[in-house]
Formats: sequence, structure tokens, C-alpha cells
Amino acid sequence: MRMNLWMPSITVAALFAIAGATTDAMEKKSLYERLGGQPAVTAVVDDFIGNVAADKRINGRFAKANIPHLKMRLVELISAGAGGPVPYTGLNMKAAHAGMNITDAEFADLVEDLVKSLDKFRVPEEEKNELLGILGPMKGDIVGQ
Repeated sequence: MRMNLWMPSITVAALFAIAGATTDAMEKKSLYERLGGQPAVTAVVDDFIGNVAADKRINGRFAKANIPHLKMRLVELISAGAGGPVPYTGLNMKAAHAGMNITDAEFADLVEDLVKSLDKFRVPEEEKNELLGILGPMKGDIVGQ
């Protein structure tokens, strides 16, 4: 009986390729870790809230807001969305923004203020785009509610 020695070498090569790909995926840090974890997320949120407070286009929307509570929920939202260990304990976006009638322009202004903070802290483009890609789809549950 003759064995085909070629076949096992392909299988071994395929297993190494799969193992290598799995190792690469396992070694890639979460967005939360790449952003710098809790201290970095908190610093960005603090700066972002400062930007919003100074932004005459939208700061009126936050005049009666509980700012410490808002900061806490934003840190949770970003941390959880970025794969961190902090759970988001707030309302879903639709419920949290019900009756506010936020416009597309106001949402864009808010995003602009966030990007300003991300740029201030020199968040790399890849991480910035990944974070905006996580938060952006929430627009439908925020605008026009």
C-alpha cells in the first residue's frame, strides 16, 4: 500500500496558517486597549463635554443636563462599545433621546466636537475611525426622536 506523503504536508501547512491567523487575531488588542483604557476614555469624554459646553450651536441642549451623570454614561458607552470591561448601564439611545427632536445638523456638530477631542489627544486615524464607526450607527436612534 502506497501512502501519499504530499497530502499530510498540505494539511500541516494549512494548520500552521490557521494557527498563525488565530494567534494574530488573539494578539490584536481591543479598541478600548488601543485607546488607552479607562483613563484615556475618561480624558477624551471630559474634553468632549468641554467642547460641547463651549459650542454655541448645541450647548443649549445641555443647559439642564446632569453633566456628571452624562459623563459617566458616555464613558460607559464608549468603553463598552470599544470592547472594554465597563458595561453600559444607561438607557438605549432611542429612549434616552425621546422627545428631544435632535436634528441632523446638531448630531453633526456633536460628532465634530468629539473628533476635536480625539484629535487633541492624537488618537490615530484607525482607532478614531473605528470608534466613529461604532458610534455612528446610533444616529438613527438619536436624530428625530
